[in-house]
Amino acid sequence: MRILFFFIFLSFSTLLFSQEKNSKTLDTNSKYNRSDSIKKPKQPLATIDQYRVITLDRDTTYIDTSLSIQREYSHNYLRKDTFGLLAFANDGQTYNTLQYSLTDFSPFPEFGFKAKHFNFLEANQIRYSSVATPVTELYFKTTIKKGQSADSFITLNTFENLNFSIAYKGLRSEGLYINQLSSTGNFRFTVSYNTKNKRYYSNAHYTYQDILNYENGGITTDLDFESEDPKFNNRQRLEVFLNDAKSFLKGKRVFLDHSFRINPVKGANNLYINHQFNYENKFFEYNQATVPSSVGATVVFRYGESFKNSEINDQTHYNKMYNKIGFTYENTTLGKFQFFADDFRSNYYYSQILIFDGKTVPSSLSQNINNIGGQYAYQKNKWNGNFLYSRSVTNQSLSNLDAKLKYDYNDETELIFQYQNINKLPNNNYDLYQSSYVQYNWSNAFKNEKINSVSVNAVTPWVTASLQYSVLNDHLYFADVSTDAQILVRTQIVAPTQYEKTINYLSIKVSKELKFGRFALDNTVLYQKVGQKDKILNVPQIVTRNTFYYSAYFFKKNALFLQTGISLNYFTKYFGNEYNPVIGEFFVQNKKEIGNYPNLDFFVNAKIQRTRIYLKAEHFNSALSGNNFYSSPNNPYRDFTIRFGLVWNFFN
Repeated sequence: MRILFFFIFLSFSTLLFSQEKNSKTLDTNSKYNRSDSIKKPKQPLATIDQYRVITLDRDTTYIDTSLSIQREYSHNYLRKDTFGLLAFANDGQTYNTLQYSLTDFSPFPEFGFKAKHFNFLEANQIRYSSVATPVTELYFKTTIKKGQSADSFITLNTFENLNFSIAYKGLRSEGLYINQLSSTGNFRFTVSYNTKNKRYYSNAHYTYQDILNYENGGITTDLDFESEDPKFNNRQRLEVFLNDAKSFLKGKRVFLDHSFRINPVKGANNLYINHQFNYENKFFEYNQATVPSSVGATVVFRYGESFKNSEINDQTHYNKMYNKIGFTYENTTLGKFQFFADDFRSNYYYSQILIFDGKTVPSSLSQNINNIGGQYAYQKNKWNGNFLYSRSVTNQSLSNLDAKLKYDYNDETELIFQYQNINKLPNNNYDLYQSSYVQYNWSNAFKNEKINSVSVNAVTPWVTASLQYSVLNDHLYFADVSTDAQILVRTQIVAPTQYEKTINYLSIKVSKELKFGRFALDNTVLYQKVGQKDKILNVPQIVTRNTFYYSAYFFKKNALFLQTGISLNYFTKYFGNEYNPVIGEFFVQNKKEIGNYPNLDFFVNAKIQRTRIYLKAEHFNSALSGNNFYSSPNNPYRDFTIRFGLVWNFFN
């Protein structure tokens, strides 16, 4: 604790002096600061709109160094607001999904192992930049027990039309429980370029990402945790199913998106050629040195019979190449009309063919898919619309209809309507999986999932609200298929399953901040309702976050901005999905409910010029509300812990 306070004091002192010096060098050139020298005219200061952050769809925002309650919510491992996600006990582990409408769908088959992908940055999540001067951002946060979490980012324009950025996010966190260490890395490198006459644009990036988790399979005896026996306050004394297992996901990607205007001078009518290229390979590995587990004095084979007595090393490989080429006709009155064709090729494979018990599990699943489609974009006055339709022309049956209409009433009010109809191919690990565990081998031919979804979003000065209604047919999920005899001996068998009936899902989310002078109450409430004949899509009916906080400026010239308050997170009881490390997925269970406990966080945040400092006491009520807090049925949520972090921006 003394080390923590010393670090805070040192950080405050350093920031106060270094930031003052930097602010002076931005305004004054010391070479011409003498009274007997000829004064050099001051260079014009860069404005905020010259520091742009650009998405793949070319939506633009600006680098923001403010300290707001939204910044408090996003100061975490994922660097975003995690409302609707429930973290596991250690940083760098997976998240249980409380809000189903957060799920994104693509008609293409994906690699799978979705529980391992929360921190895996996909191509559409990479951001590009354009800046007037070099910009650096440093992120730091303490982790659970030993370790640290850091994210470093630097971007610069060597020319007005050429930008580079490089970033690396790394984490190492030991965790409080046995065999729970996390170690991850996300490297990103981007290049953005356009010709001076704006005729050619390109965005490209390279990523290398690896996510290592030691997997303990959860605690073996809930009663030990819930008993509140003081000897179990040391979480290392709680017995877990796996003492030497680990999983590893890594991936590399090369991506390019560019366009060229055919007519030399932009006018009322323009014709473009567009191309997008994405090459990616991924690798998932599950290791378990010792196959038998111990529950008390009983030997347990947690995942059933195995082909190997020890040193399990299951490896799944995947690579894909995607090309999309199109032509766009742009008319300043009618909008943009794009016609495109794409080529998707993937190979999902293992090192051998398995033949056992009269069953054959092939070594690979290769797919070649071609689509054709069209897209129309319209922007006029207060209306902005985008309509896309694509359909396969190869043997696979997949399609995507996505219509989005936005109305900006004024700067503070907007309405967004969206409809999506997807005919989606199953992810690869639903159709094929090989493992050293006998019952974790399958080869399937599932039908496509059919998803219809309607959503409405409203942003107003009074309230922010969203509504989504989805109809799911032929829904794919992982289920616990253990027999009664296997459950009795603590064996867990999970397999992919397709639900033949219809699932109806409704969510309503409302956010509103109430301000009383320097005090504020920020509220977000989510209501969910599922219509289904069987308990397949399980979500809590109510999820809420309420933050009461105080904010004010202090010291001369408002040098310090302080923000402090308490956040309450709560969700109602439901049959939460359980995590299975062998397949890196969550599966549906209906034996134990989790939820109905309050989670209170106390925070003190400060801003000194362009530096934000965060101090938080997470789940400080854990010792008062009883040990009934879980992230999944076998995995307790995190205990009370004090976290320190900062985000520091430099504009050179």
